[in-house]
Amino acid sequence: MKAHDGIYLDGAWRPAAGQDVIEVVNPVDEQVIGRVPAGDAVDVDAAVRAARAALPGWAATPPAERAARLTALRDVLVARKEEIAETVTAELGSPLAFSQAVHAAVPIAVAGSYAELAATHSFEERVGNSTVFHEPIGVVGAITPWNYPLHQIVAKVAPALAAGCTVVLKPAEDTPLTAQLFAEAVHEAGVPAGVFNLVTGLGPVAGQALAEHPDVDLVSFTGSTAVGKRIAATAGAAVKKAALELGGKSANVILPGADLAKAVNVGVANVMSNSGQTCSAWTRMLVHRDQYEAAVELAAAAAAKYGERIGPVVSAAQQARVRGYIEKGVAEGARLVAGGPEAPREQGYFVSPTVFRDVTPDMTVAQEEIFGPVLTVLRYEDEDDALRIANGTVYGLAGSVWAGDEAAAVAFARRMDTGQVDINGGRFNPLAPFGGYKQSGVGRELGAHGLAEYLQTKSLQF
Repeated sequence: MKAHDGIYLDGAWRPAAGQDVIEVVNPVDEQVIGRVPAGDAVDVDAAVRAARAALPGWAATPPAERAARLTALRDVLVARKEEIAETVTAELGSPLAFSQAVHAAVPIAVAGSYAELAATHSFEERVGNSTVFHEPIGVVGAITPWNYPLHQIVAKVAPALAAGCTVVLKPAEDTPLTAQLFAEAVHEAGVPAGVFNLVTGLGPVAGQALAEHPDVDLVSFTGSTAVGKRIAATAGAAVKKAALELGGKSANVILPGADLAKAVNVGVANVMSNSGQTCSAWTRMLVHRDQYEAAVELAAAAAAKYGERIGPVVSAAQQARVRGYIEKGVAEGARLVAGGPEAPREQGYFVSPTVFRDVTPDMTVAQEEIFGPVLTVLRYEDEDDALRIANGTVYGLAGSVWAGDEAAAVAFARRMDTGQVDINGGRFNPLAPFGGYKQSGVGRELGAHGLAEYLQTKSLQF
């Protein structure tokens, strides 16, 4: 798609007040593929004012009509599915097949789920002698990351619109073209002017202005824990709500009796998907000491198959970050069985699919989120030891448990300090709540639990 040279404000594309531009770079060949405005605090203020002005009318719109607009949005995304996939591939570097199957298809499913929820959700209930109303929280400032650019937008904007909120979106500066395409889809779907607004820009400028704006009632942010902490502090000072989906260092626990080959192969695939740029990736594989050598051999063989199948990471800075973590792992005594810090290609921001063995729980690569195609394999002595290791980070976003007995897997998962756990390779469910424990965030996305984040409660007593 051709990049817009303005911001989407009050139902139209308008020139940005900020004079700077952001160059969008294809991570495969390092070529500039577009330029978008670097919006500033003036642009953010204009977008928030438009959202505030549109709020009373949209909040009063019957849920059935809001559902109709979301259904129309879903239909536009379906019609433009190939363009979505091509755009994500161009600015993120994801292989086209993955962009089609995940980056385009999953947001379509999520948009459809919120169209249905908007039509069927009960926004009021009777409790004793009270009637309880669930009302829109107000103007939402949505700040989204680059790793799943359309999914993260839809996971915030769709429930906000379903709830009756209005939105100002500040997307990641690495993937703004997908956000502009989404704004086009919103416009084509007939969402009223001012209900959705888009300001492209840099996080420390436009993102900070949005988080700090006094007329923003909820900040919904997905990104690093470090930035999430700053947003939480800003929101706390203003006594406004912050919904935060942050980092992860998820454990893939393989219990004795599980199908080892399947658990390892699925685990490696999980880490390598999207070039490892997934906050919920199972980047720590925990294996019983008696099966450790076999698991390491399987993991190394599986990772080797991804050498030509995964795309680059998003930027030169991200490539340097991931390679630095790999070097740190080697320096701390972990042993490479696949990949390494050397760039596998002369051009593009590629990182070799990497597997470490002999990793101890206290190593940097076992504690910090790397956000690249890097798997650490740790051994444990018994289930209590596995649980200690699994819970032994500041994160608690996702995880996986494999066991020959499903009940045993469930029992272990119930003891994990994490928000979402897959049992024996359970499939992604767009209706299930997604979010973390501990420093992986506050609040939930997707399904009815995600809708609830954008509602506030009022009770009338009779």
